[in-house]
Amino acid sequence: MQISGKAAVVTGGASGLGEATARALAAAGAKVAIFDRSADRGEAVAAELGSGALFCAVDVADEASVTAALDRVEAAFGTVRAVVNCAGIVLASKTLGRDGPHPLDSYARILDVNLKGTFNVLRLAAARMAATDPVEGGERGVFVNTASVAAFDGQKGQAAYAASKGGIAASSLPIARDLARDAIRVNAIAPGLFLTPMAAELGEEVCAQLAKDVVFPKRLGDPAEFADAVLFLIRNTYVNGTTLRLDGAVRLP
Repeated sequence: MQISGKAAVVTGGASGLGEATARALAAAGAKVAIFDRSADRGEAVAAELGSGALFCAVDVADEASVTAALDRVEAAFGTVRAVVNCAGIVLASKTLGRDGPHPLDSYARILDVNLKGTFNVLRLAAARMAATDPVEGGERGVFVNTASVAAFDGQKGQAAYAASKGGIAASSLPIARDLARDAIRVNAIAPGLFLTPMAAELGEEVCAQLAKDVVFPKRLGDPAEFADAVLFLIRNTYVNGTTLRLDGAVRLP
């Protein structure tokens, strides 16, 4: 799918991988809507991107919140043709720790935002795409979801996070099959260790230690490299129903 002139949504687009993706899409000529809960940062990024961008305060796990945001995007930019789901949260907690069993409410919260939130945005946006005429190449829309290498080799303390990201990876193919008759593609990216603001807060020494596990290149990923992969998956019509590891060949110990 051609990106220029298309309306795109990026959840979690106010920071990290989502922000890099929003900027890359805007640079490629897309009209970009940033869905995030961080209003100050989201408004600032949208303002930097100019008149072809807008910010919507969204709870991705809430149907009414997502519906209202999609209505606003359609009114401003027309039919949404690309959705990149980057919104997510992380938690470190062992299944059985010193304080007892893993808190069930925090486990549910991780699944609610990462897995349910991704699917909620996808299903609601897909319904709108399916009701429109196809664009070039015969497709109506494309989704790129964010999994994680934790889906495949999650570390201790990542039971909830790995489950949420594993669900995203596992659902790429069945959702792509579900939406094939509507000419809508679905893929996911499983990023490894990236230099996001969250990682940067750990300090240079910790980041350098993390980079030692990367096979090559011996560094953390640049969010711009994630954004490049997103643009590739949007543009290449023949990539469908798959999860792309983007990790420098790292395998988490």
